This record gives sequence, C-alpha cells and structure tokens, in this order.
Amino acid sequence: MAGSWPETGPLSSGGKADSTAIPDLVERESNSDWAKRYGFPKKGGYSLSYWLRGVQNDPLFNHRTTAELPASADIVIIGSGMTGTLAAKHCLATWPDKRVIVLEAREFCSGATGRNAGHCKPDQWRGFREYERLFGTEQALKILQNEQQTWSDVVKYVRENDVDCDLWVGDTLDVPVTSQAAHVAKDSFERYKAAGGNVDHIKVTHNPREASKISRIKDAKACYAWPASTLYPWKLAAHVMRENISKGVNLQTHTTVTKVKSSSQRSKRWTVVCDRGEIDCLQVIHATNAYSSALEPSLRGVIKPIPHICNQSILPVGFDGASALQNSYGVLLADGALITINHRGTVNDANLFGGSGPGQGEFLKWVEEHPETCADDGLKSFPSVTKAVQKFTESQFSGWKNSSTDPKELYEDSWSGIIGLSADGVPWVGELPGLPGQWICAGHHGHGMARIFTAAPALVKLMNGTPWAETQIPDVFQMTPSRVKGLKQLVETGRIPSRL
Repeated sequence: MAGSWPETGPLSSGGKADSTAIPDLVERESNSDWAKRYGFPKKGGYSLSYWLRGVQNDPLFNHRTTAELPASADIVIIGSGMTGTLAAKHCLATWPDKRVIVLEAREFCSGATGRNAGHCKPDQWRGFREYERLFGTEQALKILQNEQQTWSDVVKYVRENDVDCDLWVGDTLDVPVTSQAAHVAKDSFERYKAAGGNVDHIKVTHNPREASKISRIKDAKACYAWPASTLYPWKLAAHVMRENISKGVNLQTHTTVTKVKSSSQRSKRWTVVCDRGEIDCLQVIHATNAYSSALEPSLRGVIKPIPHICNQSILPVGFDGASALQNSYGVLLADGALITINHRGTVNDANLFGGSGPGQGEFLKWVEEHPETCADDGLKSFPSVTKAVQKFTESQFSGWKNSSTDPKELYEDSWSGIIGLSADGVPWVGELPGLPGQWICAGHHGHGMARIFTAAPALVKLMNGTPWAETQIPDVFQMTPSRVKGLKQLVETGRIPSRL
C-alpha cells in the first residue's frame, strides 16, 4: 500500500463533514498524476468485505467452466459483477445459441458488487433537486422512477426464483440531523412533489421529537420513510451466474483483460487480449465499472475510480435481538454528507456503515495525495472514517456508548471497494463511440444496486437493435459522442466538481 495512514483522522465540529477537506477529484488530463488514477483489479493484498469473507469456500468463487481459455466466442463480457452477470443472463435469453464468455480478473464477483454496503435503496425524492438542475425536470423524474422500477425488479426476481440472498424488505429511513440538511431535504421533497413525483408511499414527519422516536437517532430533525431493501449482493449475483453456466455461459475467473483490439483475422471483429491468451469475438461488453477507463482510454475523464471504505460493527449489547435496529438508514448531514447503515435485517449479525460521511473527506484527501491508490481495494481501517462511525453511533443511538462491548471489538472490521464515478453522476449505457461492437454499462457512481437490474437488460436490448426509447431507462444514461465530448471539455476546464 502506497504511503501510510495518518495517525489521526480529524473530524470537523459537531460531527459534520468538512467540505473543504473533500478534494475536487476531477482534474485536467494534463496533470502528471492523471495516468496513475487508472488501474486494473489488484491481484493480491486486497481487503475482504463482509460479503466476500462469507463465501471463500463457494465453488463458484474460483470457477473456470473450461480448463483452457476458448479461442473464440460470439460475445465476451468483461467483469463478473452484477452488471456482467445480468448482461450474460439477458444475452442468453435473447440469443440462446450464441457463445458467451464472462471474464473476471480475480474471483467471481470480487469487485464493487462484492464490496458494497448491501443496499438496494431507490432514491425516491432526495436527489431530485440536483438531477433537475443538471438534466431538467422530465429526466430528473425519470431517473427516480427508474430507481423504483429497478428495486421492484430486484425484489420480484429474488422472490420468484427463491434466491437465498438475505433479502430484507421494509422501510428505509432518511434522517437529516442538522438544520441545513433538513432544509435541503424538505426543499428537494417539495420540488419533487410539485413536479408531479409520486410521494404517496413516503411517510414524512418534520417533528423532531417524533422523528427521533421513529429513527432512534437523537438529533433527528425529520424523518422520511419508504420501502427499500438490503441483501447479500454476492449471493444474488451467484444465483444468476449459476443459472447462466447451466445454460452454456463460460465463466473464466483469474483472467485479466489487458486490451481489446481489432481482430487481425476477420473484419468487424474484436480480439480480447488476456493474461492467459486471446479471444476472437464479434461483440464485447465492458462491465468493469471503475476499471473501465484502464481498459478503454477514451473513457478517462468521464469514468474514474475512487476507493471507498465501509465499516462493519458487531451488534453491541442492547442492540441485538428485539432491540436491534429495525430499518436501513441514510443519515443526512450538512453539505450533502451522508452516512448509510445496513442493519442486516434478516439475520441481525452486524451493522454496516458506508456513505460519504465525516471522515471520508480526510480519506479522500489522502487518496488525492497518493493517486496510485485510486484503484486499490486493499485499503481499510482509515482512522478518521472509523472514528466518525464511532462518534456518530455513540452520540446518536442511546445506550450504544454505554454498552459493555469493547469499542475496539465493535469497529475493528472494515474494507474498501472501488466506486466508478461518472462525470455527471449517472451511468453510461450503450455502444462505445467509434468502436462498433463494443458496448458498455458502467459508471454507476456508487449506486449500482438501484440501477443495474434495469440498465444491464437495456444494454442487451440495444445490442439487439432496440431503439433507445424502448429500453425505458432515462435518456441521460445513454452513451453518445456528444455526451462524452461535452463532459470531457468540462472536466478539462475543471468545471465539474466531485459528486461523490
């Protein structure tokens, strides 16, 4: 690991995120550190998430359908996370006789899907104000409607296929804990409602005492509740992939793709160059999210990798059994900062903390000083992040601090994953400009579980000639030359701030 952790991770006063500590991670391509920011999946020394620790002995983890790498295929999918796995599923459904190969640089689903905080939480109002500013009212509404559809599709698939993935369905709570956060939340909610957004399923209270009672958070200023889910994302992807393999998909783990080039054998075909050989194919799907720009340089500046740390807390005495947290959370702080909490509702064995809360700013500042760590998911236990989680839980959940559980034991586990930041905050779906036959679904901006279950099927529809309008995903997700060019110009002039 490059560099070293600072001995302390300072928090700003009142537990708020220090916005001045969060660097602008979008820089000019002329910066000498630019190339360091892009890298392939780390081969060794990576951290193990809560999810990955639980499946080390699963046969799928290191699966290779054939001992040798096939020399040719119809479709090669790069990446075996949720995007690649679902893309393979829908390719089989569309073209049952095509040869589909899924390549994974490390173990199956060991990237972002296997490292996230386990939420499938559709944004139902909170992001509306910013999306409306960026894309207009119609597209802002479509983005949130798409998230609701994605969540519904996930729940439906899990239930209809009896997927063993710890699915919990219940109320997620968004809880602003500062006056500023409460004002911003209310403004976005009212704007969404006035624009015609559906809020019938959202329960709202602006009474701090009532909000605190519902959420158990001491400084709650309001509370917004609506249906969402948590789940074991690796197990969901594994269920889909096992079905894929039974229908003919060839999965090759521990196979790093280093380049995609024009085939020297036949026109209008591609050669996927791997560390184990080469595959000649007709179409390629880039499902590598944060690693997309390492493989395809034209994406640099529009999809960028950035590490993010999640913390696992065991259940302290008094917060287990019937007294355990009953909801998932988005704790809204000043300046747009956020702490997410996955309470593992179906098993109640841990609480998982993520988001862009206090402490993450200091971590991102450190990453800024060590750009070679942007694609390094071996990072963990950053002091300011862990201290921020501890400070929040002990100050906001009554009885947590007084638990007899050793604080070191409570917060000792953490891991990192690599987020694929999109320059405008929304995914890239479609054919790569100037590269006919190469397709992409990436740049999920840390929100993939609320987008991929509709975005990946939409990509396969496009591959089959379906017009964009019939994919039913927002227009602003579309990969177009004009979108790429426009955003690169903004990036190069430094006019796009980080939207993490």
